Amino acid sequence: MVEKMIKKIGTLALAFALLLATLGPVLAQTETSLIILESSASVEFPSRLSFSLSAESEVHITDIRLRYRVDRDSFARVTSEINVRFTPAPAVAVSWSLDMVKIGGLPSGTVIDYWWAVTDADGYRVETVPLEVRFDDSRYSWSSLTEGDITLYWYQGDVPFIQEIMLTAQQALVRLAEETGAHLIRPIRVYIYASSQDLLGAMIFPTEWTGGVAYTGYGAIAIGISPANLEWGKRAIVHELAHLVIHQMTNNPYNSLPTWLSEGLAVYAEGDIETLYEGYLKLAIAQGTLISVNSLASPFSAYAAQSYLSYAQSYSLVDFLISSYGQGMMFELLNTFKQGSSYDGALLDVYGFDMVGLDARWRDYVTERYQLGSGTVLSGA
Repeated sequence: MVEKMIKKIGTLALAFALLLATLGPVLAQTETSLIILESSASVEFPSRLSFSLSAESEVHITDIRLRYRVDRDSFARVTSEINVRFTPAPAVAVSWSLDMVKIGGLPSGTVIDYWWAVTDADGYRVETVPLEVRFDDSRYSWSSLTEGDITLYWYQGDVPFIQEIMLTAQQALVRLAEETGAHLIRPIRVYIYASSQDLLGAMIFPTEWTGGVAYTGYGAIAIGISPANLEWGKRAIVHELAHLVIHQMTNNPYNSLPTWLSEGLAVYAEGDIETLYEGYLKLAIAQGTLISVNSLASPFSAYAAQSYLSYAQSYSLVDFLISSYGQGMMFELLNTFKQGSSYDGALLDVYGFDMVGLDARWRDYVTERYQLGSGTVLSGA
């Protein structure tokens, strides 16, 4: 019985092998009847990324789809698919452009993987091997300096200039870790443009006052620092660096940080509060016009005076939490937010009060700090 079964299996295997031998040339022929001649991508920074394909077949090519994936922080591998329009023919050449206006732009150095799926009238389909393109700002001749998890790119300024910026960035990482427990999880890159005008030229929706921007989802910073404006640049780079560090520490698919905490930590990382911010804070205390913590959880006002006060209060809120309750609880707060907790929920879990409670405690703290005796507000800008 066993011997007969073995013979039967052997017969079936032989028949299957003969069938494959018969179909083999046909399969090989159909696989080569649809051919990809060329696949490429070209960068026009910062406005456009264009993809091109040419293909031919023995019959009409009827369907072409471009698929691409942008390398960024994500909790799912997101692939975009474009059904490219064209006139069916045996030989076709198509192109499609990703207009950065539609997505708000990408920072220099962003990596995009792309591939094509092509189908002809006989139903045969070819999918290309994924290729990689870097969306680089090639308008400048960049030099680079890497230390630890930070890589600086610059095109104007000598080596001592960039070394001082690197030292500032490394010291900021140490201070953030000591004061808040936050640290980098993944490497970051920083593009140092030689002026604010050069920086604005690298952005899709710039505003005139923009001096730097943190692309938190891409692990990148773009900032305008001239050698003549180094002191401002050092504070600005610490601010943007803090945004990246805090993002990496707290990123989750459920919730983000309240704006007052995100911006407050960034301003706090710079060091002592700037005189300009402190002046607006003192004035608001004197006039009774402090902004509520609940309001500061949303994006800040576009009006300059309200914006300055928002940054000042955010700094003061973070200073209050760290000086009153310690670095350990701030680190715990960030970890709680990483779990996707609500604003009030995170504060209640860590400190035992919600944003209304924080508002009341902080107002007592800041009013006492900036008043003398019966309520004379300390002079300031």
